[in-house]
Amino acid sequence: MSGYSDGYWWSPDGLRLHYRDYARNGGAGDDGRPPLLCLPGLTRNARDFEPLAGRLAGEWRLICPDMRGRAESAYAKDAMTYVPLTYLQDISRLLADLAITRFVAVGTSLGGVITMLIAATHKEWLAGALLNDVGPVLDEGGLARIRSYVGVGQSHPTWVHAARALADANGDVYPGYDLEQWLAMAKRLYRLNSGGRVVLDYDMKIAEPIRAMGSEAGVDMWPVMQAFQGVPTLLLRGERSDLLSAATAQRMAEGIGDSVELTTVPGVGHAPALDEPESVAAIDRLLDRVLHG
Repeated sequence: MSGYSDGYWWSPDGLRLHYRDYARNGGAGDDGRPPLLCLPGLTRNARDFEPLAGRLAGEWRLICPDMRGRAESAYAKDAMTYVPLTYLQDISRLLADLAITRFVAVGTSLGGVITMLIAATHKEWLAGALLNDVGPVLDEGGLARIRSYVGVGQSHPTWVHAARALADANGDVYPGYDLEQWLAMAKRLYRLNSGGRVVLDYDMKIAEPIRAMGSEAGVDMWPVMQAFQGVPTLLLRGERSDLLSAATAQRMAEGIGDSVELTTVPGVGHAPALDEPESVAAIDRLLDRVLHG
């Protein structure tokens, strides 16, 4: 895998936040290709994009932030700042610090929600967009599953124990995974604590806004689909997804129009890991469209 450098920035409310910066190769030349801004899911972090970075880094620049309360970013004092609008403010500050005004957004789940907010507020920033298994409407079954595990602390004596716990909880999502793949996922989701235990690498309080919100409807995000019109956009959906229905994905594609490609990744649920053959091919097509129209 191409190496990365660690970077840090300050949120508007004074949190020190972390990102990984995978640089382009020095000999790649300046062909004007924009960086990829990789925005992870609710309980994920910058490590979630290691498979993508392992394939694209060097040829492309990838910027992979840890959202507040995750991995190497500071935990928030106020748990009610663990919401998409605050994440958008944090990311906007990072982009300003790096003087980046145009990029390809790669958003998985929560990261896709942030990408939709970027489209709604700063469409001009988007050279392209990938919405990974997320949309304006989220199925209640998937939301209930997420509420059941977010913020529930786990502690394991070894990485193999953590991997097996992941397999038990997510076997329906990635039914084809072997132990090596579960171990790799565990090392992206967990960390070693000071006592040598393997624990989840996020602030358990990120669950509080979700529980406070309940199941009532939020802002109607359907009109945001029109903001992606004219922007090269890839909509990925896991065939077994319990969060994004096939009907919702189809309606999204119709709302975006000619600039979207809808790809269903067979045999996986929420969310595709971006290293499946179908995901890889679709991402390559997206990046080709970004470069060549």
